[in-house]
Amino acid sequence: MTDAPSERPVVWTIAGSDSGGGAGIQADLNTFRSFSCHGCSVITTVTAQNSVEVMGLYELSGNAIEKQLNCLLNDLPPAAIKIGLLSNHEQLDVVVEFLQRWPDTVKRPFVVWDPVMITTQNDTLSTLTLAQSHRLLALVDLITPNTDELSWLAGTEVSDKISALNAVSEVIKKGANSVLVTGVETEQYGKNKIVDIYLSKRPLLDEPYLVYSQEKVATNNNHGTGCTLSSAIAAASAQGYPTEDAITLANAYVHQGLLRASGIGKGPGPVAHTLWPNNLKHFPHIEATNLPAPTSAFPKLNKSPGLYPVVDSFKWVQHLLQLGVRTLQLRIKGKPSDSIELEIKRSIELARSYQAQLFINDHWQLAIKHGAYGVHLGQEDLQTADLQALHSYGLRLGISTHSYTEILIALRYTPSYIALGHIFATQTKEMPSKPQGLERLARYVALLKPTGIPTVAIGGISKERIAKVKQTGVNGIALVSAITKAANTEAAINELHQELEAAHVD
Repeated sequence: MTDAPSERPVVWTIAGSDSGGGAGIQADLNTFRSFSCHGCSVITTVTAQNSVEVMGLYELSGNAIEKQLNCLLNDLPPAAIKIGLLSNHEQLDVVVEFLQRWPDTVKRPFVVWDPVMITTQNDTLSTLTLAQSHRLLALVDLITPNTDELSWLAGTEVSDKISALNAVSEVIKKGANSVLVTGVETEQYGKNKIVDIYLSKRPLLDEPYLVYSQEKVATNNNHGTGCTLSSAIAAASAQGYPTEDAITLANAYVHQGLLRASGIGKGPGPVAHTLWPNNLKHFPHIEATNLPAPTSAFPKLNKSPGLYPVVDSFKWVQHLLQLGVRTLQLRIKGKPSDSIELEIKRSIELARSYQAQLFINDHWQLAIKHGAYGVHLGQEDLQTADLQALHSYGLRLGISTHSYTEILIALRYTPSYIALGHIFATQTKEMPSKPQGLERLARYVALLKPTGIPTVAIGGISKERIAKVKQTGVNGIALVSAITKAANTEAAINELHQELEAAHVD
C-alpha cells in the first residue's frame, strides 16, 4: 500500500560523539533510523563522557571536519543536515564556508542547527562567542535553542513566553530564518505544561507564531532531548514534511521517548528511541494565535460519507441526487452574489428533500441563512468564519487538512469530519502542498481513528485508485473529475459505488 521512495533519504549529523551513547551523533543516528533515514556522521569532537560527567573533550581540527564533509558530499549528498556541537570558531568557520560554497549541481538540503553549549550535567562543551555564532544563522533553515541557548544567542535573558518571543525576534533580526525555542515554562498553559514556540519569516497561515505544548514527563532520564528533537526535525524534513510538520513529529517522538526512557548508569538515562509517532496522546497541542477559540463538538454525520462527489453547480447537485448520491459538496468559487446565492439556496432545498448530506464550501454565511446541512472550510477559512455561529445553528463542519499540523489544529474544533488531501496530483485546483500519497494517508487515518471523527480522502483519486485508497481505512472518498468528466455520469457513479463496496480494509 506504500508509494514511498524505495531508497531511504540521507541525513547528515555534524556533531560531537558521546561515548556514553545518550546524546550527540549516537542519539542522532538512532533517531534517523527511527524515521527510516540513512544517517551519516561528521564528527566535530570526541568526548570522554558517561551519564554522570564529561571527563575529556578532544576537538577535531578544521581540516579533519572539512575532509569528512567533502567525502560525504562526493557520494552521499544529504536531503537534510543536523548541526550540533561546534566546539570552537575554527570548526564553525569550516561549516560556514562549506555551506556557503554549496554546489549548484546538488540540491540544497534542509539544515537544522541545535546550538549545543553545555551538557545535561552542566559541563561546558563550546568556546564559541556570540559574534562567531551569528555567522551561521542565515545559512540554516531552523535553529532549535533551549531557553538558555536562546538567551546566549539573543544576548538577553529568557525567563517566560514574552521574553522568549522578544529574544526570538532579535535572533531573526540577526539573520535567522526560523527559530524553535524549546522548554519554555509558563503558567499560562498550566503548571504541568512545557512549551515550544516556533517563529518563522515564512509563517503558516500568516501566523505570527505557533505554540506547541505538552504535558511534562516526570523523569530524570532526559539525556539527549535537544539532540533527539533537532535530528528528528531533520529526518522528518528529509522525508518531505514541511517544517511545521517536522516539528510536530519531532515533538511527539521526543515525548514518547521520554515516557519510555529508562536509566542506564548512575546519572540521567537517555531518551528512548522508538518508532514513527502514531498515537495522538504523544502529539502536542498546537495553538495558532490568529485562529478562533475552540467550540463544543460539531454534530455528527447521519451516515458515513462513503462516495463524496464535489461539484460546482445546482444542476450537478440535482443530477447526483437523482442518481442516489447522498453525501456531496457544492463548491462554487467567487465572492457571494445573487447568482451564487440562488445556486446554494436551490441546492440546499433539494438536498433536504432527499435527506442528503450536502456541504457548502466556503460560503458559510449563505449556508447559515438557508439552513444547510453542513459547511466545508479550508484551514485559511478558519481565521474568518464564525465557528460559534455555525455551531449554534446546528450545521455540520468539515475541515480540509494537508499535514499533521493542520490535522491537530482541526481537531481543536471537533469537526464532523476531517478531509485529508491532496492524495495524488490534481488538476482541479492550485495546491501549495505536495501530494500526500498513500503511506501518509494511512498514517493520518490511523492517528485519527481513536477520535471517532470520520476521515475523507481527496485529490486526484480515480476509479483505478479507489481500492488502494479505501484500504487505508478512510470513511469517505471525495471525487471531482472522476465524476464530472465521465462520459456517462450514471455509469461512473455505479462503477465507483461498486469499487467502494468491493474494496476492503485489511
